[in-house]
Amino acid sequence: MNSEIVRRLLKHTDLLAAVAVVMVVTMLVVPLPPMLLDLLITINISAALTIVVATMYLNKALDFAAFPSLLLLTTMFRLAINVSVTRLILTNGEAGSVVKSFGQFVVGGNVVVGLVIFLILVVIQFVVVTNGAGRVAEVGARFTLDAMPGKQMAIDADLNAGLITDDEARARRSEISREADFYGAMDGASKFVKGDAMAALIITSINLVGGIVVGVAQHHLSFAEAAQRFSLLTVGDGLAAQIPALLISVATGIIVTRSSSERDLGSDIAGQILRQRKAPMVAAVVIGLFALVPGLPKLPFLMIAAIFGAIGWAVRNGMPGEEGWDPAHPAHPATLAAGAQAALPPAEGDSTERTPLDALELAIGFGLVPLVDGSGGGALLRRVSQIRRQIAGELGVLIPAVRIHDELGMESHEYAVKVRGSEVTRGRIMPGHLLAMDPGDAVGTLQGIPTTEPAFGLPATWVHESARAEAESMGYTVVDAESVVVTHLTETIRAHAAELLTRQDVKALLEQLKETNAAVVEEVVPELLSLGEIQRVLQSLLSEGLAIRDLGTIVEAIGDKARITRDTSLLSEYARQALGRAITAPHLDEQLRLQAITLDPAIEQEVATSITQTTDGEYLAMDPPRAHAIVGALRAQVEHATARGTAGGRGPVLLCSARVRRHLRRLIAQAQPHLPVCSYNEIAPGINVETIGVIHA
Repeated sequence: MNSEIVRRLLKHTDLLAAVAVVMVVTMLVVPLPPMLLDLLITINISAALTIVVATMYLNKALDFAAFPSLLLLTTMFRLAINVSVTRLILTNGEAGSVVKSFGQFVVGGNVVVGLVIFLILVVIQFVVVTNGAGRVAEVGARFTLDAMPGKQMAIDADLNAGLITDDEARARRSEISREADFYGAMDGASKFVKGDAMAALIITSINLVGGIVVGVAQHHLSFAEAAQRFSLLTVGDGLAAQIPALLISVATGIIVTRSSSERDLGSDIAGQILRQRKAPMVAAVVIGLFALVPGLPKLPFLMIAAIFGAIGWAVRNGMPGEEGWDPAHPAHPATLAAGAQAALPPAEGDSTERTPLDALELAIGFGLVPLVDGSGGGALLRRVSQIRRQIAGELGVLIPAVRIHDELGMESHEYAVKVRGSEVTRGRIMPGHLLAMDPGDAVGTLQGIPTTEPAFGLPATWVHESARAEAESMGYTVVDAESVVVTHLTETIRAHAAELLTRQDVKALLEQLKETNAAVVEEVVPELLSLGEIQRVLQSLLSEGLAIRDLGTIVEAIGDKARITRDTSLLSEYARQALGRAITAPHLDEQLRLQAITLDPAIEQEVATSITQTTDGEYLAMDPPRAHAIVGALRAQVEHATARGTAGGRGPVLLCSARVRRHLRRLIAQAQPHLPVCSYNEIAPGINVETIGVIHA
């Protein structure tokens, strides 16, 4: 019955808090009977004990964010009790059973002893605990506010690098804001404790002097009787109020000095001290030696030395909770890598809310689930996280998280990559087999199942795991099934980086650029170009495999030309010209030569005259047979150059004028998707162009 009443009361904690505040104010002006005061003093001590114990079980200070307000309320409650007790002492010469017991039993009825103990408690609270806690709160508030910009920048950097999601970034920003508010409030709230200690001294002095005056003048007691009676009551009141005040001060000190942890304070202290496993053994030996000193009692030192020795022996193999100690620890060893996500199918009958469309998905058959299970040796999650960071660093664009999940309807060892819910590629691996590829210098024929490497379309062979050593000895490159999936996913992300770049991503990139080059961002956006126009320019660059890491140069280039045109296709060409050195660098040999295939001037003129201007921009309007003939001649030149190896393994580029470059790129995109198409304007000074083929058609 009592527990039911408590549960009902806890449902209305808002009303209880309001009633408590009104009661505190009422106590300051309305006389209270001694029995009610006994109850309130007991509540004060119990609440202080509860608060100090609660602070010891916090993992971090923000878990008790209401502490500054609670500190004010408990201080006012304690002072209201002091005022009520003072009123009773001065009017009736009594203050209830609790105060009387503190005055007689706790200090043995000795006023001097009581005053000394009271003053010692005040000194401990005021000089030691309160001053230290106040200083820590002040420094914590200052450091927290000073560190806010750096923490915000770190969150933005992690978000841009793809290490955290938008929701995680918002949660971390909110926590930083709450942390700053908390330490700022604690800086001010610590003054409540200091003021409470000063008020205790003043109230005790008033009770002592005023009680003697009232006893002599009104109750007609002798000076000695009045001093004895009212002094004991005053000391009892001071002790009854100072003990919970000291507890609250200790709680304040604990919470402002508490650093973030996954365990409570007691576990942290024990774990961090006893982690130094030699410490209790050394202490036991030293304490044991003290027992040998003549004149010192031997029993206490020997007992403590034995206890410390037992503790040191118990923790010789590590503390409970350390890694590897408890096999039933709730943290599973297969944790998700940063940025990768995994999903298990919901149990039958479960219903889940509709979730937003994932930008990137890797759907796998049930036979590939072990690749995701870290406890079984699968490292797919970790490797997916690594390739996201790698691609983000190479292209300079945020790569969204990849949701990895098994999917019904797929073959057991099949996988598919989806971009914004649509499947873009699919692959399959052979269970118990490895993929062997000929790098060009392999010797002999490998026995196995012929196939095609899914990422680059190269001929390959599935060989049994037992034939790995034989394949490698013949010069073949052998990769496991996990590497096949990761490589295929990597190239798919690269190929669709333009589709993955959202306006929100562009905004984040510009905000990051503003930290180092605010002038160019403020000049171009949004006065000259909108966020969407910059997004389309960046998507155009990414669609041809170009990195946008040098975002400042890109924005400067398109900003200079934005006063002439806002055609994003033309602006993309101007951006390419600004990035010319970075575009051609991967295709240069050791002598800084660029080996290129060029167009016959007549064909280039023909392509240029076939460009038609429409309301939606420029398009290449060429007869299909003629366009097919040009693409066929280009294919022949590329095959010829590849067969001769004239490009030093780097592959040739197609070189043409800036006027026709983007149209020619679209024309050959299907037949030669990996052939770079550069314009003469992109060739930086100092680069030698060697023509290895000319297209005639």
